[in-house]
Amino acid sequence: MATSKRYWKSTAQLEDNNEIVKDLEQKEFANPIPTEQFLGDDSAMAESKTSRRDFLKYVGFSTAAASLAACEGPVIHSVPYVNQPEQIVPGIANYYATTIANGYDFASVLVKTREGRPIKIESNRDAKYRGNANARVHASVLSLYDTQRLQAPLVKGAESSWDKLDGEVAQKLNQLGGKELVVLTATHASPSMSKIIEKLKAKYGNVREVVYDAVGEDAALDAFEGKYGTRGLADYDFTDAECIVSIGADFVGDWQGGGFDKGYSASRIPKDGKMSQHIQFEANMSLSGANADRRYPVKPSEQKAIIAALYSKIAGGSSPSLPAKIEKAVEQAAIALKRGGSKSVVLCGLSDRAAQQLTLSINEALSSTIIDTEEPIMTRQGSRMAVKNLLREMNSGSVGAVFVLGVDPVYAYEDSDAFAKAFSKVPLKVSFATRKDATAELCDYVATTPHYLESWGDTMIKKGHVYLTQPTIKPLFDTRQAQETLLKWSGDNTSYRDFLKSSAQADGSNWNKSLQDGFYKSNADFIANDLAPQMSDGMALSELSNAKGSNDFELVLYTKTAVGDGKQINNPWLQELPDPITRTTWDNYMTISIADAEELGIENYNVANGALDGNYAVVSMNGVELTLPALIQPGQAKGTIGIALGYGQKNGVQEEMQTGVNAYPLYKDGVNIQSVKVSATADVHEFACTQLQNTMMGRDVIRETDLATYRSGDKDEFNPMPEVSLNHIPTNVTSPDVDLWEGFDRSVGHHFNMSIDLNACTGCGACVIACHAENNVPVVGKSEVRKSRDMHWLRIDRYYSSTDSFEDDEAKKDGFSGLFGDNGSLGGFGELEIPAENPQVAFQPIMCQHCNHAPCETVCPVAASAHGRQGQNHMTYNRCVGTRYCANNCPYKVRRFNWFLYNGNDEFDYHMNNDLGRMVVNPDVTVRSRGVMEKCSMCMQMTQMTILEAKKEGRMIKDGEFATACSNACMEGAIKFGDINDKESEIYKLKQSDRAYHLLEEVGTEPNVLYQVKVRNV
Repeated sequence: MATSKRYWKSTAQLEDNNEIVKDLEQKEFANPIPTEQFLGDDSAMAESKTSRRDFLKYVGFSTAAASLAACEGPVIHSVPYVNQPEQIVPGIANYYATTIANGYDFASVLVKTREGRPIKIESNRDAKYRGNANARVHASVLSLYDTQRLQAPLVKGAESSWDKLDGEVAQKLNQLGGKELVVLTATHASPSMSKIIEKLKAKYGNVREVVYDAVGEDAALDAFEGKYGTRGLADYDFTDAECIVSIGADFVGDWQGGGFDKGYSASRIPKDGKMSQHIQFEANMSLSGANADRRYPVKPSEQKAIIAALYSKIAGGSSPSLPAKIEKAVEQAAIALKRGGSKSVVLCGLSDRAAQQLTLSINEALSSTIIDTEEPIMTRQGSRMAVKNLLREMNSGSVGAVFVLGVDPVYAYEDSDAFAKAFSKVPLKVSFATRKDATAELCDYVATTPHYLESWGDTMIKKGHVYLTQPTIKPLFDTRQAQETLLKWSGDNTSYRDFLKSSAQADGSNWNKSLQDGFYKSNADFIANDLAPQMSDGMALSELSNAKGSNDFELVLYTKTAVGDGKQINNPWLQELPDPITRTTWDNYMTISIADAEELGIENYNVANGALDGNYAVVSMNGVELTLPALIQPGQAKGTIGIALGYGQKNGVQEEMQTGVNAYPLYKDGVNIQSVKVSATADVHEFACTQLQNTMMGRDVIRETDLATYRSGDKDEFNPMPEVSLNHIPTNVTSPDVDLWEGFDRSVGHHFNMSIDLNACTGCGACVIACHAENNVPVVGKSEVRKSRDMHWLRIDRYYSSTDSFEDDEAKKDGFSGLFGDNGSLGGFGELEIPAENPQVAFQPIMCQHCNHAPCETVCPVAASAHGRQGQNHMTYNRCVGTRYCANNCPYKVRRFNWFLYNGNDEFDYHMNNDLGRMVVNPDVTVRSRGVMEKCSMCMQMTQMTILEAKKEGRMIKDGEFATACSNACMEGAIKFGDINDKESEIYKLKQSDRAYHLLEEVGTEPNVLYQVKVRNV
């Protein structure tokens, strides 16, 4: 069971005669090496402006600039400390608890600062709820140093002073003449902000708040509000779940704000022979579907009937008719739910009130303890209906002023032209924004706001739990918080910090302790003024049972792991993060099934250097027409397509980051399911896709088994030890008799190992961004990614697998009965021939394996690659001359070559090319120059700091103190790091586990990274 499956990364690998794939599997470098460009061109070498020692200059700039910026603003010249701040010790990091609350992402985090500069985001492990940072949250520190940020308030489009802006706005507010003042916000869930808006009402009378979420949850909010009386969303803790059935809900990803993956991963790790079972019904291949034990690709219209059928089987009532194959899957899901009882839960991702209503009722019928309705999530409050009413009122002239906070409706509204036209009729338009987005472009005044790392704030992420935001650096520019401005305009001269403090203390908070922790328990509440009308289960069941499908394609709009709703589109770390499923960067596209692509004449193919090209498609709906590239996605439900939101922004976005097309015009009424027409074009798009890079040549990389086999305890069955031939006798690869190396004593001192649990890894990508931030990994851009030159030190390989084994194919073939029907050979053979229709998916993080018998070390002619006594493979950049013998000799393909100088180079105009962006540089890690190899170091700077701290304090190091950037980022518990010479440590126990194996163990490299066999509960 462990190694019988066929794994593949791209559908191209399923083609037996694909010469390009064969060529890529045999060649390390797809393109000829243009060494003459950087070694043979004397003039180019002479003109190079940057040496390897320039890193010292960057550190000199960023250290002094940030520390002085924290007091006054950005500086041009480096100036040493005169009066050193008491809390800042050069070379020592400070950490601050704060909260990101940008209207889409909400999380309690720790911010690492060096000499006054925030340089890295960590999860707040002390926070009971939403203390885990996703990839976007980790990357948000780079947005602090975004060159597109506004640096002063704007009056009529020009930079101005706060006094002028305040004076003119105050004058116009006094001239409203009874017209309405509307505060249009994204969800802020802030108790103090709500109080400030009440102050505005007290001063101006006719004030109303309208909450608009670009990616909303109106249907779920209405259902929850109608049933429980609070406008919020149910919370879920999957830690103890036994059965999870999800219908169109990507709860491992961004569904309803995300943050559920930590508990989910905990339930997926086999303990005492038990683990949760996860069944997924969906159209797009999502992170949740990729991690499921059983996944069924079905149309959204069929998903409505599935919810109705599940309700009937769990709670009673008439059941709609379903196709035989789906009926069987629903029956199995219902049996699993009943077997799990109160440890079962059903989730729904459809933008449909009836579907959300029945899902809540199913969980009630199950008496599910996984769902929490007593303390709901408060981070989605938007109302699409309220925004539509606002449009009518703006057109009628009854609105005298609109304040826009944290949302860009001119970009992210279904009919941006209609909104812009109505907005233009408002006499006073004020935007509170960090950059000049599409809405700010149309405003009379832009009250420029700081980044959240420069701000104060509070957020009730979950009812009764308030999370505090505190600044980690004083504003870099002439900005002012929206709350501060609104307080001033309401006639209150209290500083927002003091207002926030008094608000928190009035709510029972111990201010200093709450700031230190980042959160406090609250008795405050959000009261819904206008409760959504109630809907009976009978009405909902009837509505879903009678739902009809479309003859056209069913579009499923979704948000990507990297970009989300588009708030951080100007972040190059996120643009270059490969999508967990498609492995594509720098793009959005239309995903389509193989069968539909063939019918429409859409092709994807690999060109000579391995890069992926494909046709464009035209998607049309009610007069809206979008042209975007089509990507053939294994597992996409036939008759459906998927498009990501958040792309296509132009205003306030650097040219290099202006990628993709805007799909919000298709997001009609805030419903993520739409009926559309699709046609192919002859035009060809170039993808920056990493699917075929770093192939493993068919070797035993992913090991997996089923729960029944794992329970048997027969390690040789589910995790066999590879054997090699010794004198024609099969011998375990771990035998000293087949070892070509001389061993040495590794029991003295520390010896670091890392364990990666394939069951717990969801493929979320947080570890990749954390590695970027900690190790100064450069961004290379779309063109270089297409040439397989991405610089990620850590990648997450995504593998598809078709059938469980060849025996399964044989059994299926022998079981055919007749020609037609679900069990007929006519359709059955077709299923065997198209493994991409519904593949299983496995994620595997890959970094330098830090081999004890490292092949890279033996071939380096200058000893740049060497081994340390603590188990880490070292890279001495000063020695490296760029022969790349080490990369050729590495079986894991984890080394990266600096083809170019990526910092201070106009050809790579990302954050490393400007002084502001370089402020995020970690001074503990050198910035590498061109012509050298680089790779994962197991965050040596972090392990050495831990050792030094313990030595300074005169104590032993406790288990859990050692960490790397990726292990810290992985709240799912997939990546564990520690010292195996500590026999009581968790990492030592993981190494002794029956599930533990080494990657390509038969090669004899003895890696210090181990993996845990993936177990599926099928």
